[in-house]
Amino acid sequence: MSNQHTDTDTGAKVRIVLAKLGLDGHDRGIKIVARILRDAGMEVIYLGLRQTTDSIVAAAEEEDADAIGLSMHNAGHLTLAPAMIEALRTADMDIPLIVGGIVPDMDVETLTDAGVAAVLGPGAPAEEVVAAVTQAVANSS
Repeated sequence: MSNQHTDTDTGAKVRIVLAKLGLDGHDRGIKIVARILRDAGMEVIYLGLRQTTDSIVAAAEEEDADAIGLSMHNAGHLTLAPAMIEALRTADMDIPLIVGGIVPDMDVETLTDAGVAAVLGPGAPAEEVVAAVTQAVANSS
């Protein structure tokens, strides 16, 4: 089995922008996710802490990203994830948003209804992380 995860349309490596939106300073998990995705053969653009929707959209456009991944640990997911979806729509970008972190089970449906492609909880196995990104990109193609 190939260790290279590719976009189904182009055959190129999947490119994903990872970021911490807002003031959440817990970045250990997103750094682990960045390594998991990189080790799976994806191109990872890690923006780091304290990003805005505008900075994330700009990076996704500049990097020609296939997806965006946000890590949320400060209970802002019901505000920040929909704001990110709206920023993508405003920029006319049709790429999936994957959210990971501390998201109560009762909020997952609200996020997916808002347009989030996948929600991953803390401690999600590497295989689940890679599969969620790969599936979200495939579904958006």
